Amino acid sequence: METILYFVRHAESVFVEGKERTRGLSEQGMKDAETIRTVLKSEDIDLFVSSPYERSIETIRSAANEYRKEIEIEEDLRERTIGDFSPRTFKEAKFQVYKAMDFAFPGGESSIEAQKRAVRVITSIIDRNLGKKIVVGTHGDIMTLMLNYFDKQYDYIFWESTSMPDIYKLRLEGNELIEVIKMWE
Repeated sequence: METILYFVRHAESVFVEGKERTRGLSEQGMKDAETIRTVLKSEDIDLFVSSPYERSIETIRSAANEYRKEIEIEEDLRERTIGDFSPRTFKEAKFQVYKAMDFAFPGGESSIEAQKRAVRVITSIIDRNLGKKIVVGTHGDIMTLMLNYFDKQYDYIFWESTSMPDIYKLRLEGNELIEVIKMWE
């Protein structure tokens, strides 16, 4: 039975130190959230699930309202904690944690650790909702790691190529990935 996931990477959010969970969308991010509503309007969505971070929730809220659906919050869909990567740049740090999937900076999660917690949630959602269409409000890093679980081609280069927002439609048979379609232009 085919299940469809829509991984929606959050729209633009202004970075505020110490406000990782609570920072919302920028003005452009709010406009993009409305466009996401339009893109998903004809997809006949059954369920909305999100990371607990406000920017992910806000990105899919308008679409959920369109369908008159609540958004289920899943703590383990939160973004990966990168930890203290100084003196490296952010991109250098990201490259390193993708290159060595079991490596973690002090205070951070390895790719394997973050992937395991997120995939545990996603596979559970799939198992409970076979044949349904599910929107997942997510983040660039954790989205890439979830995709990587299904297909190893999703790696640092893919992560670097994603935009804010972004939408990927995944067609699955059980827990086997059949196809990924980029829906955000």
